Amino acid sequence: MRPQLVIVGAGPRGTGLLERIAANAPELYAGSGLDIHLVDPHPPGGGRIWRAAQSPLLWMNSHAEDVTMFTDGTVQMAGPVREGPTLHEWARLDGRTFADRQLQGRYLSWVYERAVAELPPGVTVHHHPRRALRVSGSREGRQQVWLEGRPRPLLADLVVLALGHLDSEPDPDLAEPAAYAREHGLVHLPPDFTADSDLSPLKAGEPVLVRGFGLAFVDLMVLLTEGRGGRYEGDTYVPSGREPVLYVGSRRGVPYHAKIGYDWTGPRPELPRFLGPPEVEALLARPGGFDFRRDVWPLVEKELGFAHYHRLFTAHAERTAMTWADFEERYAAAADPVETAALVATAVPDPADRLDLAALDHPLDGVRYASHEEFQEGLRGYVESDLSRRHDPAHSADLGVFLGLLSVYGQLVRLGNIGPWWHGFFSYLASGPPGPRLRQLLALSRAGILRFVGADMTVTAEDGVFRASSPTVPGHSVEARALVEARLPEPTVGRARDTLLRELHAEGAAETPGGLLRVDPADGRILDGAGRPHPRRFALGPFTDARTPGVFTRPRTGGPAFRQNDATARAALAFLSASPVKEFAR
Repeated sequence: MRPQLVIVGAGPRGTGLLERIAANAPELYAGSGLDIHLVDPHPPGGGRIWRAAQSPLLWMNSHAEDVTMFTDGTVQMAGPVREGPTLHEWARLDGRTFADRQLQGRYLSWVYERAVAELPPGVTVHHHPRRALRVSGSREGRQQVWLEGRPRPLLADLVVLALGHLDSEPDPDLAEPAAYAREHGLVHLPPDFTADSDLSPLKAGEPVLVRGFGLAFVDLMVLLTEGRGGRYEGDTYVPSGREPVLYVGSRRGVPYHAKIGYDWTGPRPELPRFLGPPEVEALLARPGGFDFRRDVWPLVEKELGFAHYHRLFTAHAERTAMTWADFEERYAAAADPVETAALVATAVPDPADRLDLAALDHPLDGVRYASHEEFQEGLRGYVESDLSRRHDPAHSADLGVFLGLLSVYGQLVRLGNIGPWWHGFFSYLASGPPGPRLRQLLALSRAGILRFVGADMTVTAEDGVFRASSPTVPGHSVEARALVEARLPEPTVGRARDTLLRELHAEGAAETPGGLLRVDPADGRILDGAGRPHPRRFALGPFTDARTPGVFTRPRTGGPAFRQNDATARAALAFLSASPVKEFAR
């Protein structure tokens, strides 16, 4: 009987794993055949998020030239590099295009088909367009993967969960507004994938409170404006009359930073410099463990500062007061943030050229406006300034920080559980919307379709309505009969609607304090409460504590997800190749 590998999830993560299996099998797999079962109700390649059946108005938030599913020499992995085209090369697009998600889905389908074609003879792929319900079986024997609508399970020698983003039950903080909405005939839309949300309860002309200012909000904005027949004429929005009025706020009170709109030129900073494998190994070796804020964040700050100032000194030397060689030596020797700040104050005369991560993270801290209308003008000015800066090479130190963020994320995934804050901070600085989306946001604001609430937005439910306010505009509040939680569901295994994950959790699969599935960072094997890796179960993706910034990435930036896919593929192939034939006959 042939060995059986089951991969639950046939989206980009499952596809990337399949590509790595094809690349590594000639070296590692000595078996006489192998069946690979892909379990996913959606088509292989794009999966749910990148499926064809969604609005063509929804874009990717990366330039087409910055999207690849293929490894290169910068990926630190044991397997062979197999290069391939980026999205813009494959689709023959201008590299600066923000492609729609349907096109990305077609690219991912092609990547899947290429991976299947490159598998060695005797390795066969079977797609099961069903949901996986649970996995059973002992640690020592074959696993059973039970599928919806199928009375008998798939038998598996190894199982890999590549589930992607998860639906989940609302967290306890949302129970009160949800109950209030039911009792008073209001609308409360919980965190969801915006493309899957039923937005029909949000009525034309009525105010809607929106809590969240990231990418989920951008999708909501598009579907409730252009998606309802509105259009843009230059920088002016022409309403259809079917739009609600969106009142948006969040913890920061501002949208994510726009994507940078220029290319890198000149020498790159040599990364990692202050947070690399030796530092990660030292953190992991600490007998008492590590604390992110105390032990890791200072290294992150040092690394991002190095990337920022390397670019400033090498590309904009006229705005510095010493040579890069002198600054670099003293920066490396600085013992604490106070010493670093004194050095920067001496070497970088203009405060605007200095990196202030706290100010970036909290741009409205302490800022107050006398009226709601004054704040609308003020935040439009903030967005306009951000757009200008993100498209001006004179501020290319920002691109240095972007490269630093990618490098840091590649190291932090090796640490496992670092808490949820970092991922949000990374997304806010490095994974924001295309510039054209923020120009549309400005047009909607001027048209009165979109209104800004402010930072540290609070929502109360009283007097039969939802009421939002913010200290940014003291004394001002807005009432609405609809509240939208514009963010993705938290990827917690305990509240996942996916029965497979809930059962794994109930059976003892370990989770972090934040609810992520714990896995061995070396190869993705699922850990139990005692820290033991399961010999036959692996997991990859945002629901694990080894989450990465994305399943595809910019070319030549190290691709942490590619490294993980390679490690898991090699571990799976080695296990299947070494297992005795008699085991497969059980």
